[in-house]
Amino acid sequence: MDIRRKEKKAKSKVEKKEQRWKAAVVTLSDKGYAGEREDKSGPLLCSMLEEAGYEVTEVRLLPDEQKMIEQCLCELADEKKVDLIATTGGTGFAPRDCTPEATFAVATKNAPGIAEAMRLASLQVTPRAMLSRGASVIRNQTLIINFPGSPKAVKENLEAVLPSLEHGLAILTGNASECGKPVSEGK
Repeated sequence: MDIRRKEKKAKSKVEKKEQRWKAAVVTLSDKGYAGEREDKSGPLLCSMLEEAGYEVTEVRLLPDEQKMIEQCLCELADEKKVDLIATTGGTGFAPRDCTPEATFAVATKNAPGIAEAMRLASLQVTPRAMLSRGASVIRNQTLIINFPGSPKAVKENLEAVLPSLEHGLAILTGNASECGKPVSEGK
């Protein structure tokens, strides 16, 4: 009797256990915060994440104020213990856009591949995608991703990275194995 074979079967059952990831959505918009513009990107992110099986436990709307953003990101990661923070807005060239700066200020590790994948996918739609300064980082065991501010760009960018996020979160939280398995073989 081969013991290794039994261990492998038991391990695969554990891997198939479904994980419901906790997410927070943070919209960064001076006009949205002041009540001068309806937030459409934040609710879209919430909806898409919930459809994908995430539990959105926190939703915030803040102005483009770096210190406020930093405090919010730290609270969500350190106190609320969410697995994923998805921000929308504040990633462009406008003078008050500071979401990437706030994100990098609270990071414990950089995770550039996610933001790079979003830009690559967006470049297939518009050459202006190269103007996005969105970042993707890790703060302890929380993944933070900056999405653009427009609903169309949010949808395109989330669709580009969503297939790999679950595995990334599993690695980050110590719940993944077989990291080298090709995507075509399963999650």
